[in-house]
Amino acid sequence: MHLISPAFAQSLGGGTSLAGLAQFAPLVLIFGVFYFILIRPQQQKQKALKASLSAIKRGDRVLTSGGIIAVVQKIKEGSDEVEVEIAPNVRVMVMRSTISGIIKPVAANDAKPAVTQAS
Repeated sequence: MHLISPAFAQSLGGGTSLAGLAQFAPLVLIFGVFYFILIRPQQQKQKALKASLSAIKRGDRVLTSGGIIAVVQKIKEGSDEVEVEIAPNVRVMVMRSTISGIIKPVAANDAKPAVTQAS
């Protein structure tokens, strides 16, 4: 009694074939393209934003994820909370993770301010 046909057994045995490797080559190529075009630049942006968020200080202008531009007033050490001023004498506490960018000062001959943010 044969449980496996001889043709099926031959296709399973005998080392790796070049045809099997050729089937996975396009998938590996597509993953490589996605990594270098999408994933790697996004990781670098995230790393840069994380570094800039850890370096914020009093007086920095920041952009929150809600689109509010605020000025940092106080940073609580050992906490993720940052006190920002969104209008004169209006201060709110925000989480550091909700800050999506730091607005750099505008030079005299620049057209618009530069914002460092994660996209």
